[in-house]
Formats: sequence, C-alpha cells, structure tokens
Amino acid sequence: MAADIVLSQSAGVNGREIDAICIGSGRFLRSVLVPLLSSRQKPAVFQTRGRTFLDSFRGGGGVGGDDGVGGGSSGNDSTPPSLRYPVDTIQFDGTTTTSHVEIYAAGTLGTPDGKSRLVDGLLSNMDCINVIGVGVTEKGLQSAENRCMLDLTELLYKVFAHKMKCANPNRRVCVINTDNVPNNGGVIRGHVLSNAKGYDEENRGFIEFVKSRVAFLDTMVDRITSSRPGSGGLVPLCEPLPNKALVICDEGRDLPPWMDDEDFRSPFGVKIRHSPRDLESDIFLKLRVANGTHTAVAHAMALLSLVNTEALCGSSSSSSIILSYLDSLYRTQVLPAAVNDGISAEETDATWDDWRKRLRHPHFGLSTFFITQNGAAKLGIRLGPTIKSLAAATDYSLSVSMAFAVAAILRFLTPASSANGRATNLSERVGDAKRRGAYVGWLDVNRDDNDTDDDWPPSNSPSDTVTYADGLRYNLAKGWYEFRCDCPVTWRTPSSSSNELNRLQIETTLPEALSKFAPARQPCAYEEVVRLYLLHPQGGNLQVLLEGKNEKDEMMRAKKFDVFVGSVSTLYARMVGGDSIIFLLQEMMEKQHVYTDGFATSCNRLDSIRSSEQDGLKPLHHCPNPIPETSSLMADQNGLRENEVCSVVFSEVRGQRVIDLHTHLLPPSHGALCLWGIDELLTYHYLVAEFFQTAPANISPDGFYKMSKKEQADLIWDALFIQRSPISEATRGVLTTLVALGLEAHVRARDLDAIRSYYETFRGDGLNGIESFVERVYQISGVRYAIMTNIPFDATETQHWRPKKKAYPSTFKSALRVDPLLAGDKDTVEAALKASGYGTTLADARQYLHDWCDTMQPEYMMASTPHNFYLPPSEGGTLAGAKKIGVNESTMRTPFAFTDLSADECKGCEDTDNVPSMINETSDFLTDVLMPVCEERNLPLALKIGAHRAVNPGLLSAGDGMVAFADAGSLARLCGKFPKVRFLATFLSRVNQHEACVLASKFRNLHIYGCWWFCNNPSIIEEITRMRVEMLGTAFTAQHSDARVMDQLIYKWAHSRAVIAKILAEEYQKSISSGWKLTREEIRRDVRRLLGGAYEDFMKNILN
Repeated sequence: MAADIVLSQSAGVNGREIDAICIGSGRFLRSVLVPLLSSRQKPAVFQTRGRTFLDSFRGGGGVGGDDGVGGGSSGNDSTPPSLRYPVDTIQFDGTTTTSHVEIYAAGTLGTPDGKSRLVDGLLSNMDCINVIGVGVTEKGLQSAENRCMLDLTELLYKVFAHKMKCANPNRRVCVINTDNVPNNGGVIRGHVLSNAKGYDEENRGFIEFVKSRVAFLDTMVDRITSSRPGSGGLVPLCEPLPNKALVICDEGRDLPPWMDDEDFRSPFGVKIRHSPRDLESDIFLKLRVANGTHTAVAHAMALLSLVNTEALCGSSSSSSIILSYLDSLYRTQVLPAAVNDGISAEETDATWDDWRKRLRHPHFGLSTFFITQNGAAKLGIRLGPTIKSLAAATDYSLSVSMAFAVAAILRFLTPASSANGRATNLSERVGDAKRRGAYVGWLDVNRDDNDTDDDWPPSNSPSDTVTYADGLRYNLAKGWYEFRCDCPVTWRTPSSSSNELNRLQIETTLPEALSKFAPARQPCAYEEVVRLYLLHPQGGNLQVLLEGKNEKDEMMRAKKFDVFVGSVSTLYARMVGGDSIIFLLQEMMEKQHVYTDGFATSCNRLDSIRSSEQDGLKPLHHCPNPIPETSSLMADQNGLRENEVCSVVFSEVRGQRVIDLHTHLLPPSHGALCLWGIDELLTYHYLVAEFFQTAPANISPDGFYKMSKKEQADLIWDALFIQRSPISEATRGVLTTLVALGLEAHVRARDLDAIRSYYETFRGDGLNGIESFVERVYQISGVRYAIMTNIPFDATETQHWRPKKKAYPSTFKSALRVDPLLAGDKDTVEAALKASGYGTTLADARQYLHDWCDTMQPEYMMASTPHNFYLPPSEGGTLAGAKKIGVNESTMRTPFAFTDLSADECKGCEDTDNVPSMINETSDFLTDVLMPVCEERNLPLALKIGAHRAVNPGLLSAGDGMVAFADAGSLARLCGKFPKVRFLATFLSRVNQHEACVLASKFRNLHIYGCWWFCNNPSIIEEITRMRVEMLGTAFTAQHSDARVMDQLIYKWAHSRAVIAKILAEEYQKSISSGWKLTREEIRRDVRRLLGGAYEDFMKNILN
C-alpha cells in the first residue's frame, strides 16, 4: 500500500530541513503562497481530504507528462531528488507559461496514517518551523469543529509539545490563510483557542503558547484561478499575477525577514502591511471594486448565456453594453462610496484600472455561473457596503446601475415554474434538482413572437449539459440552470386581494418566496420580499443602513432605502415579466425612457408609489413612467390583481405628461406679462381675497393696491403663513410649489427672504434665467404644453403679435378670445374693425377674424360667459336688485377682443376675464361670422360658463367670482344649431356639473373639460371627476390648471393628479369586482385620454 507521505532528497534526512507546513492543496494556496515560501523556505504540502495531490507525485511524469507534477516514488521506492508541481499562467497574448513550484514533502491528512506521518513523524524530525499555510475556505472557517481547524490545532500542539524552534524575529510561528474571509487570522485564532482547551488539560501551557508564540495573520488573496482542463483540478490555471495576489498584515513584524524585502516579494504579487488599517483598505478595495463589480455583472451575464467573463472582450453589442454598465457602476457608485468612506480616489482608480484589465483578459476568464454561487450573501458582502455608504451620504445617490445589479441577482435566484411559462417539460428536472437541494431557473431568452410555450425549450442532447460547480448544471440549449440558495426570509404570503387578513406569515427561503409570485406581477407586488431580503443578515445585510445618527438622519436613510427597494422591484418585475436583461441595459445606456442620465440615473426615476402615498392627500408630482410601452408588463393577459391596481394607477397618473387645456400664462418672450416668482404667487387673487377676510381695518383694498408687489406679498405671508396655518388650498399650493422647487428648508424656517433669493438666481440671468425657470416648472409639473389666453386688444400684448409675431416655444399654444362676437356686441366689434382699417360688413368681420387666426394660429376660439343675473352698480354689491335679463348690458358697453386700439382707449380693460360676455343666439356676428370661421378653420369654440364678476369691485380681480347656477340651455342650442362646430365647455357652478355631463353625453360636438376657478379645489375636483367618470367614462378632459402664475402649474397639477388617481383606482376596482380583467396598458391608455388625449382626439374629429 502506498505511503501517505512523500519526501524529496532536498528535504534532508527525514525532512529535517523542512521549515514550513501548508495544510490544504487548494488552487489559491498552490498558486500564491507556496511559490512565495518555496523561494526561500522549504515547504511541505498536506492535503486535508483525499490523496490526489499526493498520488500525483508517484510514477514519474504525473499529471501533464513532462510538464506535469514532478516525479515521485511509492512507499518502497527511493526518495525522489525533488518534488515539483506545475502552475499554468495564461498571458494576455494568449500564450501559456508553466512554472514548476518545488516543495519538499507531500502528504495527506485524510487518513490516520497520513496524519501520523506529519504530527508524529515529520514534525519530530524538523529542526524548526516558521510558517504554517492554511488553505481553508469560508465554509471551513464557520466552526472550530471543522476538520481543518481540528488538524491545525493538533499540529500546533505538536509544535508546542516538541518545543520546536522558530527562526522568525519574534520567535512566533506565523499562520497564513489564503482565503478572503474578513479578519481570517482572528477567526482562526479563536477556533484554535477553543479547541486548545481540551489539550491544555493534559499539558498546561498550550493555550499560553498559542496566545504568545503563534501569530495568526490576517490576509487577503486575489488571483483568479481555475484548473488546467483534464488535470482533475490538480494543475492551477491562473491569470497573470496581479499587484496584490496576496496581502499579509504583519502588525507585530513576526514574518521571516526576507519577506520584508519588497523587491524580492513583488514578483510573487505579495504585499506586506504592518497596520490593520492598511489591510482593511486593501480588503475594502478588493471587495468593493473587484468582487463587487464581479458579482454585479456575473448573474446578468449567466442569465444572458454568456458563460465566461472572457465575453467582456468580445466585439458583440452585448459585450459593449455590459462593459459600459460596469464602467458606470464603478464611476457613479463604487468610486463615490469609497471616497465617502475615506479611501482616496487615486488608490481606488488604480485598483479599478488593474481589475478592469484583468477582467477583460481575452484568453482567461471565470465561469459566470461559478461566480453566482452564494449570490444572495455575496450581495451583502460585496455590494452592501457601497449601498450603505451611498444611502448614508448627502452628496450622492443610489443609481439604477446598482438597482440593476440587485435585481439581476434576484432574477437569477427565481425558480422556474409552469405559471410563468418557463417550466414546460422541466417538471422532472425540477424534481431532481429539489432532491439535491437545488432549484431550476430559466435563462433570459429572446424569443420570436411566433414561439409558443409548447415549443420552448427546444430538444437537447446530454452533451449540452454542463456542470459548473458542486453538482450544479446548466443547459443553454434548453434554457435552464440549477442553483442553490438557503437565504431565509420571514414574510407574509402574497394575496390577490387588498385584504391583509388573507395573508399568512411564513418562514421560507428566498427562492421559495420569489416563486410564490408566479405568474409575473407588477413592481409593487415584490417590494415586501425585496425589502426583507435586503435587510436580512444573510442577504443584503443592510439593516444597519436604517440606523441614523438622529431622527432626521434616520428619515433620510429610510426614504433612500424605500426608493432603492422600489427601483429594484421595478427592474426585477420587468426581468421576470419577460423583458430581456440586455434590452434593459441598452435602454439605460442609450438614455431611453426614464434613463435621462444613462446608467447614472437616480433610483428616484424608478421608484414606485407606496401604499401610504395612495390616499390622494399627498401631492402627486410628475415623474416619467418607469415602465415603457414596450415592456411585457404592459399587456400582461393575466390582468392586474386587485391589490396592484392602486399602485399602478398612481404610477400611471404620475407618469403621464398632461395638456393644460386652459391657462392665463404667457411665455418669457412676452416680458412682464409672464408672471412668475414668490411675490406673484403670494399676491394671486385667491390669497388676496383670503387676506382681506381678516385684514386689519386700517388696510383698505385701495391702500393695499398702492403698495409694491413685494410689500403686498410681505403682508400676505405674515397674515396667512405666520399668523395662521396655511391650510387653505391656495396657501397649501404655495407650500407644495416651494417644496417641489427644493426650498423645503426655507419653508420650514419661514424664511421669505431666502425664498426670494432662490428666485433671484434665475432673475439675475435675464431672459435665459426666466426660460430656465419655466423649463424647470414644466419638468416638475409634467406639462406637455399649456394653452394660453390671448387678447391682443391689450396694447401691452399686441406688441408681441404685431407688426411681427414673437417666437415662443411649442410648450405654449394660443387661444383667441372672441367674447364680443359671441355676445353680438355690435359697437365693440365695429370699433375694433375700424381701428384696424377694416370695413364694418360681416365679410370684413370674418376676414378680420381670419387674419388674427393666421397671426396667432390658435388651438381654439374662446369666451367667458356669465350666469343669467345682471347686478347694477347702484345696488352696492348686494343681490337685492338682481334681475334676470337676456343680455349683460354692461358687457355690451365694454370694448373687448381683437382690436388694435391704443393703450389709452383700452384703459381698464387689461384683465381679460374682468368683463364677461353673454351669448346672443340671434346675432349675425354669431351666425354669420364666428360660427362660419370656426367651421372653415376647423376650430372649436371654448366656453367658460357661469362667471359673476366684480362682486366686490374694490378688490379688483380678487373680488370676482360669485358662484351661481347658469342656464346651460344656450350651450345645448349652440351644439344643436351648429353640429359641424366643436364646443369645449366648463362650468363654474358645482350645481351645473351634472347637467354638463348629460349634455356631453347627448352631443358628439361637445367636450367637457376641467374644474374651473372655485371648482378647482380637491374636494370638488373629486366629486366632479367621479361623476364624470361614472357618466362619460374617459370622454372628457379631467383638469386644466387655469394658472396665471407660472409656478402654479406645479401645485395645481400635483394636487389634481393625486385626486384623479384616487378616483380612478376606486373606479377600476369596481370594474374588476364586476369581472373585468385590466392591464397596465389599458390603464395608461385611459389616463392619457383623461389628461389631454381625449382633447386631442376631439380636436382631430372632423364633423360632417
């Protein structure tokens, strides 16, 4: 029988000259530590289990023939002159160089005889021992009772018992491990001391020996190593030696002196650190830069059937996309987090440059499937620290590149099932894997639309199945792979309904939890399990992330974490829903959809809306929808579950850009007519009216309006925001606007001066600054374009239209006021015609109107009409003298639209809504001018019905607006009399809303829009919108802002979106309860209609 040890002649008599022992024969140990020791020491290598390494030295050539393991002998043969084993290195040019590492003994600890040959034989003959190398893995360090830890303890005990010498400076035997468990020296020391207690009972002093005469050195190893094909794992196959193949922390300077010679050790890729802090930096950089990016990309590559990291050197588009992703992940996530944690950018960049070169070795790589092992825990170890750092930082944010990495890991750990259409013909394989403690997953497969589940996966032969690690396999042809994951989660089972009582709390593994969601669901469904996984110590290990320095810090961290969970859930939902991983990366790289900053796009752009934000109370600010039209989640034929509807609806309403059907805004090119800024916000007529409800007696309206705008704003700020709480819709709107602009700290501090300073930064840049601010407002509010109210009779506005029309952006569109024509105001119309050089015939009036349409290119004609009551000025503002008449005579006496009158002739007419018109259905101006022009130019007529002006004239525009019932009969007759003209209408009175809905259901040329003026309050918006949905479905426009100040777009749409989303979610729930299956695609279609699409469809509708 072959002996369990082989000694070379160079080892001296019975191995006397051997001075280093290595326990283990793993590839890291043999390719990194042993070559270093062999250069100056005489090491022996003992395999911990089995005897393959030992047997390779018997019979001459060994593995690989002459280039293989060096010659040896059987137990009865003569002692070989030397023992050498090969290490292959693949150079960057593709050549393979083989070095032969000399050792002086080989043995095994896997048999009683082998162990005895070491502890009772070899050690008793050795003169001294300086180094003990340990090739134990992470699993081997989990317990003191692991075989390797027991063997090491026994070995050290024999060193102690034989009183062996040590030639190291401090006479301390150095134990060096070659694995990357953090603080591995300290972990091994703890295990040995635990085991030493049994030995100390027999021979006291051993524990003290371990404490004082043994140096357990912390290390880091970093050389990508596999094995030569056909060698049975015996010949290491390596990348070229990196700069830090092995880093040893020798804090007590216990290592042999020759190891301190940097010139000597550098060719071996060995670095010696004398400070734990320095080693921590090395480990920090390896874990975060090298291991972190490795883990981030391996799962995605494996799912894409890119089975080796060599693919990163390929010329395919997929390789280019993945490499771009990795570069961005490093630049925008790993690097900032490292700097934030005290590592220099220069050192971090150097590590990345080295690692990137190694990763792109064109002839040497690692199996991406192999790297995925223990992926659930690796995320917490390798990516978790970066996530924690960025979440705790105020200067950086987590980006979609990091969210993608987490989502890809979860996708890899998701078992295939028949419910997701990927387990066809795999039931037997799933059962087999389960018996081996494994799961079966499905690869990312881009299939033609003609493919069916019955055709997938295609037929396969056994040769297509590849084993990648520890009995785990994959088959690219059939599209499956096996994996293991025992990461635990404790959670509540998913439910298809919103009833929380139906959910059971269970303890299971992460893959089992993820499998419960089949078929694929919407992002909100996954948030709980994603959160639990990221917080679990054996998973993302991010629980410390939520522990802030104070309450404010904890809130900030919690918010960032919530956003990250939402973004991971969104990407994961798309992956399991059928969206290809490479297409997701391509969207990011090409800055498509929400990815405006590419891979560096903030996770905020992917965040979903949590249940706590779905009550309609919190402003719902626009954010582009994270689910593109092309996503498989859009048209999921399984339909939305009841508990998904609310989240999807809020997300879709938030993501839809709106058409603001009616505003009083003007572009920056119109100078002072473009109202914006805090003082304009505070002096808006709603706030002026609210201020005068409780204003001091010594402040009269006349005195107030003689003040400067700033002085007026100061008064209102003090009265409504300092002396009282801002709980009215108008004051709340100011808060919403300012916070959305990033001024929350100033709002909380009640610092009006600081708020003004913010606006001054834009004002200081002149027109460019104002345009920049307007662009920001449009972006925040999500407005595609706003329709203005244009009345060129006002000399200050006329100059922007004639003699030459000023250019303005497409985000503004015009609307032409025609009040006098609608009212049949002969005197006003004729005055306007004469002043512009036209005749006074009906044909001249039509031409005049056509010419202004050519100038303005309006979206529609429009007019504001009052209710049926006329209030003479002599009645002093009461209703006592109100009488019903057919025409508002005061309106007839007031000049209005389309006139080129001078400014002097137009004094008092500057407010476009101050003097409403009244419809004169018998007027020639209506029948022979206005309606024919509308029909010829295919322009609708927009009517705002029910205004009562100058209720309190002293307050000017703030005194307008008594709400009273308006007779809608005129509108019905107009629709019936002019069937080829389209009418847009909105009513001021709440009482008219039901009548308006009925009218809209009777006339195809009538479109109801928005909640006007005093109806533009959340409670009334909710009531009106709900009624309209119930009566008209989606055949109306839910809202318009009626904004006069640019900033108001922000709050008017944020408040309205929240209410509209709440109503839609409830109405959809009713449809589902009645048996309807609803898809996300259908919800997006409906929301688009309600927020402008129905208006555009109405505008395209040519009536015959």
